[in-house]
Amino acid sequence: MARRAAPAIDGVCIVDKPTGWTSHDVVAKARGVLGTRKVGHSGTLDPDATGVLVLGVGRATRLLRFLTALGKSYVGEVVLGTTTSTLDAAGEVTGTYDMGEVDLGAVRAAAARFVGTIEQIPPMVSAVKVDGRRLHELAREGIEVERAPRTVTISRIDVAATADANVFRAEVDCGSGTYIRTLAADIGTALGGGAHLRNLRRTAVGSFTEADARGLDALELLPMAEVLRDYHASGRRRRGVAALVQGKRLPMASLVVRPVLRPGDRHPGGRRHRHRGGRGRARTGWRSGGGGRTGRAHPGPSHPGGGRGHRWARRRCPPRRPTLTRARRASGRRPDRAVSLTAASTAPGRPAARRCARGRGRRAVRS
Repeated sequence: MARRAAPAIDGVCIVDKPTGWTSHDVVAKARGVLGTRKVGHSGTLDPDATGVLVLGVGRATRLLRFLTALGKSYVGEVVLGTTTSTLDAAGEVTGTYDMGEVDLGAVRAAAARFVGTIEQIPPMVSAVKVDGRRLHELAREGIEVERAPRTVTISRIDVAATADANVFRAEVDCGSGTYIRTLAADIGTALGGGAHLRNLRRTAVGSFTEADARGLDALELLPMAEVLRDYHASGRRRRGVAALVQGKRLPMASLVVRPVLRPGDRHPGGRRHRHRGGRGRARTGWRSGGGGRTGRAHPGPSHPGGGRGHRWARRRCPPRRPTLTRARRASGRRPDRAVSLTAASTAPGRPAARRCARGRGRRAVRS
């Protein structure tokens, strides 16, 4: 008997990562707890760091790329006077400086220089790839390579004193790709010495905060829709929803929720919707407006005269029947073109020939 497949699990988990665990270790643990292999994280957190790590489960792993671009918040301690090989407390000491006279005001002034859009060089212990290899792999082999600076954005740095000398608590709000250990080292260099980072903790990823985080032994699976709660909602018609489900790309302008006008209303720009005469597709526009060759208003669905009206989506319009005047109806002529009988074609025994007034030739008419 074939084994029954396990039910699919889709959602997002907010984990409070413990110290000493890599992001991949957390993913491996979550796979065993949730009973599925399809688990991924939205952004790497250093092994010595703690705090918020967002995991995607099942189909939610496809949405994790939307979390990568969200802003992040950190809190940590900047230790002045000592530099290390890894720019944090886990590395070997590479230099010492006498910075006992640096006060809180000087540290705040130095930190203010890094608020905004800056250039930052990734540390050698990061996961950035150079020539196909990650920097932390090269660092374990004792190889140091030149790294190109990267543009990052830091929106806030709050510095406060602690009970320890030359140790300052820093709270940072920044964009994706910012290295807090590099920021701490740059602050120490700006003060005329050196520094490293310790006790780093991520407090938020977008709107996911420490209050939402759970331990690995008590994971809570949130709905997939929670992944996109930091983005604005937008309305779409059925065709647009089907396109989104199929993974098609839609222009940003089409995602704006537009108002629905009543029949007789005009576009804010003064334009009125018109459609092509005869068969064809209606142009995208407002529901009401002129239509056909005569430019008459096309009644909407609530118009007393009836009619389906035009909506936002492009749709096929029904063909308009030409209006027959009483004289033309009596003569039997078609209203859309003038027809004349030639004298030569009225001879006995020969069928009458109609000549189109547009000069497109004759055709026989059987009486």
